[in-house]
Amino acid sequence: MNVKEIIKDWIPKKLDWYIIRRFISTFFVALFLIILIVIIFDISEKIDDFVSKEVPLKEIVVDYYINFIPYFMNMFAPLFVFITVIFFTSRLAANSEIIAILSCGVSFQRFLRPYIISAALIALVSLSLNLWVIPHANRTRMQFETNYVRDYSGRKASRHNLHYQISPGEFVFIESYSDWNNTGYRFTLEKIEDNRIVSKLTAEQAVWDSTFCGWRLKKYFIREYGAGLEDKVRNGMQLDTVLNLTVADFEKTRDYETQLSQKELNEYINTKVMRGDADIKHALIEKHMRVAMPFSAFILTIIGVALSSRKRRGGIGWNLALGIALSFSYILFQKFSEMFVFTDTMPAWIALWLPNIIYAVIAAVLYRMAPK
Repeated sequence: MNVKEIIKDWIPKKLDWYIIRRFISTFFVALFLIILIVIIFDISEKIDDFVSKEVPLKEIVVDYYINFIPYFMNMFAPLFVFITVIFFTSRLAANSEIIAILSCGVSFQRFLRPYIISAALIALVSLSLNLWVIPHANRTRMQFETNYVRDYSGRKASRHNLHYQISPGEFVFIESYSDWNNTGYRFTLEKIEDNRIVSKLTAEQAVWDSTFCGWRLKKYFIREYGAGLEDKVRNGMQLDTVLNLTVADFEKTRDYETQLSQKELNEYINTKVMRGDADIKHALIEKHMRVAMPFSAFILTIIGVALSSRKRRGGIGWNLALGIALSFSYILFQKFSEMFVFTDTMPAWIALWLPNIIYAVIAAVLYRMAPK
């Protein structure tokens, strides 16, 4: 077949449109109903905060719930895809529609095509939400929660033994840092060239000064190491300096990575890699999860069709129960795979794609068994 024939063959026919409409409509109706239920429960939980803080209705609707919907939709998209496929395919099988379709000479592979097209549409929407819509929505939603519901800033009173490479050859060590007064204690800045320390600056305190967006070093001591035996030493009570390190680097909010666009997330990861920051795992997980999760729509669709295309006695109850169990196991495995990243068992991209790989094998086995 040439390219023209392949494209013509993939143009949806009447049967394809029938299945695509059933798939997409069932998916979004189920999603709408569950989101409506979740919003009702969420309002009942937060109503006291809204009333006590006199939150304007416009902010509740526009800033919070409008931005809550895409976040929730994408979080449980794999579950709804699987349940949707199981539900309406089981109905087709129960009504003997699948038997009629296959009896007309349509292969199981051809029967699966409109499902793949529908899964591709859902995966494309999910990927678009992950890359462009949800980061902006999370930023607004979490700011609303911080202002009116509860403190999601995730800031600690103090942190200890902080190491950063703020630029090539410049390393900062802070023994302890306090968020309350934006002050680092036992501050050290080392400059290294050709594997040799050329200067070392130490200070009792490094206090952030917003007036010039820099650090005010108190009781500082600077040693510049010469090529020979002579070193230059100077000290003083106070020194103002500007570094590639700001107070914002210590004020990352909870789930900060989920609020970044893809470009910002990549720059954030590159900065952390350059600085040698150990707290990079959350960012790597977020980066690979944004792509891995939409891809699951294809895998779970194939599994769902393979499991529910056979007519069973007792109706669709068993298929729905099996579908829900498998979809929850996938989501659970996906969350569990994050532990492989935190324990340094696997690189982030392998760990986050591992559930898709394993369930893709399951889908391939069920696909081969389904026509039989």
